Amino acid sequence: MEHTFNEGKWKWHDFQTGQASELNEITAKYPTCNNWYTNIKENQANFLQLNTQTRGEEYIWGSLIYRQDIEEKHEKNIFHFYISNDFFITIDFDFSVLKCNPESVQNQMEQAENGVEGFFILLGEILLNYLKKIDEYEEQLHDLLWKMKEQNNLEILERVYENRHELLIWRNLLIPITELKYIAEEAYGSDINRMSEFSRVATRIERIQMLLNAYQQEIDTMINLEEVVSTHRGNEIMKTLTVMTVLFTPVMAWGALWGMNFKVMPELEWKLGYAMAAALILVSTVGLYIYLRMKGWMGDILKGRKKNSFFK
Repeated sequence: MEHTFNEGKWKWHDFQTGQASELNEITAKYPTCNNWYTNIKENQANFLQLNTQTRGEEYIWGSLIYRQDIEEKHEKNIFHFYISNDFFITIDFDFSVLKCNPESVQNQMEQAENGVEGFFILLGEILLNYLKKIDEYEEQLHDLLWKMKEQNNLEILERVYENRHELLIWRNLLIPITELKYIAEEAYGSDINRMSEFSRVATRIERIQMLLNAYQQEIDTMINLEEVVSTHRGNEIMKTLTVMTVLFTPVMAWGALWGMNFKVMPELEWKLGYAMAAALILVSTVGLYIYLRMKGWMGDILKGRKKNSFFK
């Protein structure tokens, strides 16, 4: 489909993969497009290329993944593009993915001076969609932050790492768009910085990067907190097991002594031998507990955990 903007100053050619005949007509009309279409039609990954052989006729082409499913690697949306001053071409671009109004975007393009600025309007809509999704991610992260305090467990740790993975996907989506911004500056120099739509895209890139960096710090802090809590609880478990072992040492020692099968064992004939043995074991255990307590080796391992607390 062909769209003409700004009183015929530039055009947008929008195609789907199945429109081979229309694509062939366009590539025949613009000779520099021949190699572009041949190189990208089977591509399913991010790819960017710049041609600056002729001054004043610079063009950028490639492929851009603009949506990636969080769970499935192969569930993604990719479109191919070719950008020049007089026009730009897109293949397989789907407005429904961005959940925006195509007519509104085309109205904005009416004010664009050339095809480069028009393409950056499209890129700005992609980034705007990212910002909306990142706002949803922020709510999800905020909920997880309080879940860690209320009911911290292995399931929460799993969710923390799921959020970290999602954050990496957002970063991965932003990288080629950032590179595309730099390539445009390389191709068109200072002129492109005077385009309002390019400046808007640059600002949105910085805004998204700022948010992602902030969320990355939050997630890293949560992971560090989980590691500290896990280490502390692991130490508590080992300390508890050690103390329990020490406290039961008198029982095992006296039990081993009186479990021997020697013929001469006077205690076996004592009338109060059982009571005396039990008393001796109890006194030894209590004495050992008091000694450990005085040394400060008991800590707080015998205290119950409080609600909404990491360590108590």
